[in-house]
Amino acid sequence: MRLLVTGGAGFIGSNFVRQALRRSRQVEILVLDLLTYAGNLENLAPVADLPTFRFSRVDIRDAAAVRDAFRSFRPEAVVHFAAESHVDRSIHSPAEFVSTNVTGTGVLLEAAREWPVGRFLHVSTDEVYGSIPAPHAADEERPLSPSNPYSASKAGADLLVSAYAKTHSLPVLITRASNNYGPYQFPEKLIPLMITNALADKPLPVYGDGLQERDWLHVHDHCRAIEAVLAAGRAGETYNIGGECSMQNIEVVRRVLDCCRKPASLIEYVPDRPGHDRRYALDSKKVKSDTGWEPSTSFDSGLWETVRWFRDNPEWSARVHSGEYRTFHDLNYSQRGEFPSV
Repeated sequence: MRLLVTGGAGFIGSNFVRQALRRSRQVEILVLDLLTYAGNLENLAPVADLPTFRFSRVDIRDAAAVRDAFRSFRPEAVVHFAAESHVDRSIHSPAEFVSTNVTGTGVLLEAAREWPVGRFLHVSTDEVYGSIPAPHAADEERPLSPSNPYSASKAGADLLVSAYAKTHSLPVLITRASNNYGPYQFPEKLIPLMITNALADKPLPVYGDGLQERDWLHVHDHCRAIEAVLAAGRAGETYNIGGECSMQNIEVVRRVLDCCRKPASLIEYVPDRPGHDRRYALDSKKVKSDTGWEPSTSFDSGLWETVRWFRDNPEWSARVHSGEYRTFHDLNYSQRGEFPSV
């Protein structure tokens, strides 16, 4: 299968690309990524020399570049990760989130309609449902109720994807996953920020009282779920992907400190951010029944693995913080429309 993967140099996207290429020699992948602050070609270095891998630096809002990529690579399916994804940044710079997450998704949908592709999988988030009161969990029929510009822009993209299914009969799929963690995650998210700060003996900032509740999903389990939905999901459907590991933020921080063997005195409570949802919770029965997927990584083992990765790769974190990324040798070979045959 020829897969066009947007945002494939980011955290979840790069894990998906590496995993998909390891699992099957029948998969050929073209990654489109603009390489903004969270996109890092070093994340793709392990697969850079594979003949089944291609990369092009493309802004998904650039309709001409996107059309050229579709025309040249001839994808059978699209997996759309590319997005601005940090809530704090969205509060201070909402326009970029609307532009990338909504307009960029629209450009891709038009290209997928014109090509056309056999499947268009849009990767969304549990945050589109807003805060879920205990003890309930959101299923796929729950109304969208985003609380911040990031989640609102993702909800807008979800609705646009669904509209293309209804208007143009485009074979779309939407996945909404809970909080991811694992190797290669940009250290603005909770777990990698806490790990890198703890390892450096810096304060660990915790919003408000730290009792916000999140469900945690290892990135490898998320990528397996996306593969499963792409293969066995029903076109036009939305699938929740939860890790079945609900935990308060402060408990996550304490477990990070335990793994890093650092004192609780590093915890520093800071003022809460505006529109901070109190609790996310997903009902994932549908993805299990339709695809057979189940999460397989326990939080404790996944967290230990993640801490070890950051501890063993301090130079990666240093380059991410400085913005100095290494690039693989053929970064510039594929400009618009110039993709070698695979």
